[in-house]
Amino acid sequence: MARVPVLDETGAQVAERELSPEVFEAKVSVPLMHQVVVAGMASLRRGTHSTKTRGEVSGGGRKPWRQKGTGRARQGSIRAPQWTGGGVVHGPKPRDHSLRVNKKMKRGALRSALTDALQSGKLAVVRELAFEEPKTRRAVEILEALGLEGRILLVLPGPSEDGAVEKSFRNLPNVRIAYAPSLGTYEVLAADRVLFTQAALDVVEGGERA
Repeated sequence: MARVPVLDETGAQVAERELSPEVFEAKVSVPLMHQVVVAGMASLRRGTHSTKTRGEVSGGGRKPWRQKGTGRARQGSIRAPQWTGGGVVHGPKPRDHSLRVNKKMKRGALRSALTDALQSGKLAVVRELAFEEPKTRRAVEILEALGLEGRILLVLPGPSEDGAVEKSFRNLPNVRIAYAPSLGTYEVLAADRVLFTQAALDVVEGGERA
């Protein structure tokens, strides 16, 4: 069974935690993670892009010149696609870009991402994060004490009552905050380091068992 050191806010190890093999010893499936990430990114697309066909562009109801005898190519409308200001051929139209991914695939992809994070040394666990008031300077000091650099994903068990933790970290451009119940595969893969609180780990492992 995989184990991970539990650190306090000063970076000192205070305990060692066993990780759920269902979550952190899963088979790492790159194709599955790719499929889930692509589906997630596609769902963010609004799909409102639109162009006008020759039937939707105003004007052009009259033939620009007679069919024969001018020496020029025959034309039926100045709103044909080859004309400036004409319609667009095979242009984008409003549509739904979302792709269907079931819950089992999402769980499997997240397990793969978390297992890869553990195997690659990206994973870190802090006992708890307690802030009496929002203080970005203290958040920076904690990250430095834990030795975390690059793009950091901070996983919390849920929104704090006063929001002091979130407010302390959200001003840091290299820190992204996520909540354990809605943790996504892309968030884990995109981070250089993933920092869990013990309570957040409890939520992730409990949710996966359910």
